[in-house]
Amino acid sequence: MKYNVVNRGDETSVRTKDRFHELAAASGLTVDAEHPDVVVSIGGDGTMLHAFHLYADRLDRISFVGIHTGHLGFYADWKPMELETLIRHMATDTSEPIRTVKYPIIEIEISNGNTTETHLALNECTLKGVEGTLVAELRINDERFEMFRGDGICISTPTGSTGYNRSLNGAILHPSLEAVQIAEMASLNNRVYRSLGSSIVLPKHHHCDIYPKKGQKILFTLDHLNMQLTDLTSIRCMVADRKVSFVRYRPFPFWNRVREAFIGDIVE
Repeated sequence: MKYNVVNRGDETSVRTKDRFHELAAASGLTVDAEHPDVVVSIGGDGTMLHAFHLYADRLDRISFVGIHTGHLGFYADWKPMELETLIRHMATDTSEPIRTVKYPIIEIEISNGNTTETHLALNECTLKGVEGTLVAELRINDERFEMFRGDGICISTPTGSTGYNRSLNGAILHPSLEAVQIAEMASLNNRVYRSLGSSIVLPKHHHCDIYPKKGQKILFTLDHLNMQLTDLTSIRCMVADRKVSFVRYRPFPFWNRVREAFIGDIVE
């Protein structure tokens, strides 16, 4: 099996990376940064986002696995003290296809009137006004839905629904659902601007177009990346045709992750 490691760069993650390489070499695994079968993320969820974007053009050939060296992350199943077990699975489970789960991601088309760029997001993308509130028209399946004015808009995947979306009172979606969620940030409601005021969930094969008011400077984020857009015409978001694959050598149910992250031990 060929693998590559992406690590957060802090002392614990670097030490864990070095130990992983040592154990992997002893087990016959091969490092291949260009064509890995598995990409190992060592750090937190931000490290996994970085790894995802490094290999976003090869999702059909790559699976990801996370080792968390800080707080428990939604994308990390393993701890540093479990490296031997993880590598044993990687080294011995080569006679059959890698056991994975596949999660939906978002496809975003950014248009400036002349050109269109397509990006993928594992967690979410957001739009905010740089010099004031964001003013934008939303269309769903090419039908006008609302005129928004507020701090911004967050579009999230089911796995990303536990992040920024949750802080905006959006729903937590199970990643088996092929959907995108659109949540408002501090929307204004008056006689001129009327918006729904709650998040909405769009299924696969639906799309949402966002048309910012002309001349606005927009802060656009894509997972851990951010950029300022001064000539943005529209953004289209939808469930991508491709999915991201995560290695599952052992079960770790999604709702267990949610409980551990936000609730903890249940006291009777």
